[in-house]
Amino acid sequence: MKIPAPAPPAPDPVRWLNNQPYLLLSLTSLFWAGNIVLGRYVAGHVPPMTLSCVRWIGAFFMLLPFAWPHLRRDWPALRARIPLMVMLSATGFAINNALSYWALQYTQALNALLIQSSGPLFVALWSLLLFGVRLTWAQLAGITISLAGVLTIILRGDPGALAGIQFNKGDVMFAGALLAFGLYSALMPRRPKTHQLSLIAFTTGCGALLLLPFSIWEFSTGFTLKFDLLTVATLIYVVIFPSTLAYLFFNRGIALIGPNRAAPFFHLVPVFGSAMAILLLGEQPRLYHLVGYLLVLAGVVIASRQASAAV
Repeated sequence: MKIPAPAPPAPDPVRWLNNQPYLLLSLTSLFWAGNIVLGRYVAGHVPPMTLSCVRWIGAFFMLLPFAWPHLRRDWPALRARIPLMVMLSATGFAINNALSYWALQYTQALNALLIQSSGPLFVALWSLLLFGVRLTWAQLAGITISLAGVLTIILRGDPGALAGIQFNKGDVMFAGALLAFGLYSALMPRRPKTHQLSLIAFTTGCGALLLLPFSIWEFSTGFTLKFDLLTVATLIYVVIFPSTLAYLFFNRGIALIGPNRAAPFFHLVPVFGSAMAILLLGEQPRLYHLVGYLLVLAGVVIASRQASAAV
């Protein structure tokens, strides 16, 4: 009697997902888009400073069990670069995040999503200012076109609004958040050489500590957390998806295909988010949204092209 061959082992879904860079990066963009839409949805209900602080506290404690062995080994290298590490925590986690949630108290999710499309170009500006990294002509043209797209969105498609300089403060604040994140990104190549989990654990924990005084101040003004279903669901989402999972997925995607091939996935954020904002928040798409997004996208495409000359 012939003995049947043993059945192959069942596929491991976690191992399979861990080797799908395009899916990982697409999910990262989806989670970050959902964070912006949710931040707009709970505006006025969940305090923005407290939400930012709780987000990074939760992410820190979720990552700590996995990061602890690496963090202990890498602590001397981190401690030797404390000023830089605090700056990374402040710009990439505290200032950027708090300004984003605060801005969403005053502007549409669509505006925030489309303004975010220009984020990679702020990195180029900081790199030039701080480290003298010269721009190619293509990068200069791309930045100019992209910033024109940002202004189109901020001014609601009305160039005449420049005369009155009456910007929506939420739009300006969100652009400020991108400016902070651009500084974080420009400084990242100078970070100490440590395991990624060590870096993320330190910056999430330090970012939460930096936000704590502002959360206490916010609490003192009477804008406090209301522990209802919406608040709890919001906290669960922001801790798990745009914080812990998104950063892990993003880092793994870069490890698999490299940063240059991963970069275009940032532009899925406004695509996913605009659809969610229209479907879930009832926001109305306008012509200036489309024009602004096309200008931003065109600027990024032009800036990413190779060129032999620099300015």
